[in-house]
Amino acid sequence: MSVTCHFIEDFRVASCLLDCFEFSERHTADNIAQQLLSVAAEWGVDKKVVCCLTDNAANVTKAIQTIGWMHLPCLAHTINLVVIHALRASKPIIDKMKEAVEYFHRSTVGAQKLKETQLQMNMEELRLKQDCPTRWNSTYYMLKSFITSKNAIISTLAVINAPVRHLSQEEWTTVQEMYTILQPFEEVTVELSAESYLTASKVIVLARGLQRATADFRRNTTAAAAQGVIDSLCASMSSRFHRIHANHMLADTAALDPRFKRMAFHDGGTADETFQRLSAAVARISSGTPIQQQPAAEGLEGAGSGAGSIVWSYFHEEVAGTVEAGNPTADAVMEVRAYLEEPLLPTRGSPQVVGESSPCLPQA
Repeated sequence: MSVTCHFIEDFRVASCLLDCFEFSERHTADNIAQQLLSVAAEWGVDKKVVCCLTDNAANVTKAIQTIGWMHLPCLAHTINLVVIHALRASKPIIDKMKEAVEYFHRSTVGAQKLKETQLQMNMEELRLKQDCPTRWNSTYYMLKSFITSKNAIISTLAVINAPVRHLSQEEWTTVQEMYTILQPFEEVTVELSAESYLTASKVIVLARGLQRATADFRRNTTAAAAQGVIDSLCASMSSRFHRIHANHMLADTAALDPRFKRMAFHDGGTADETFQRLSAAVARISSGTPIQQQPAAEGLEGAGSGAGSIVWSYFHEEVAGTVEAGNPTADAVMEVRAYLEEPLLPTRGSPQVVGESSPCLPQA
């Protein structure tokens, strides 16, 4: 079991491993809670935890609730669960691909012939990727390697008469469509894996971008197996992301990210509610009243950001031509309004660096 602490120091993200140890006890919620509290107390941070990020395991989630810390499930792990479930619709095709990969990995003759064929066809010399059942993106990389070496694979299997089942033309179409469908999920997974960036503020925007990208692909998908994958992805995301805006932690961080502000929300009512809550928090800080941490609604169950990203393209389209609007007059509201009127930062930037120069924050 490992416990990592993330915090802001001089407007930069800092991380440190608090502990990593063998957890030999039964993995019950109570035992996990006890271990987490022990580690936090040892470092003197048990009263300073703002939020605890974990995977979607029920025992871990219950442990965090038992302690009373605010909890957020990991979006990358949620995506892993969503995609693994969706890929069941294409299992027969994936099994055929795995047979071919295993053959080329096992057969020296087959591997050498594939290499020679790739060179003859002026292709990149590429070893086919094998998938791992617990990591969906390993299947994505297997699909990618098959598409890249498609003609070489077909030719090699035909010449050496390999004892594996061949993909039909329709199945090759399915492979191409599945690769296209999964590309946005890979983009998001890679972006969320960048430890040096703040990612909680991106969750709402990324989740909505994935849903929109999948809905667009749905209209252009022709293969039945790929359509089954799309249907499962849409249903799972609808179930897991439908209350994502109700999670105050995610909503507040998105609103306070100078790259997003009101544009993080799909409707004005949710944005207004979020900024009213933030204005009230600013007012309490100004008056010296302690802010009571609210438990998070589980809106999730279960370094891209630039040009070429499928998911971010939807956000950039919404931002283009949009004029930010401000309102109310109280001191706290005016401070939030000043923040809103600042231009959005590029999505390639880092949100915390704005604090060093922002006129909305007190300067030394």
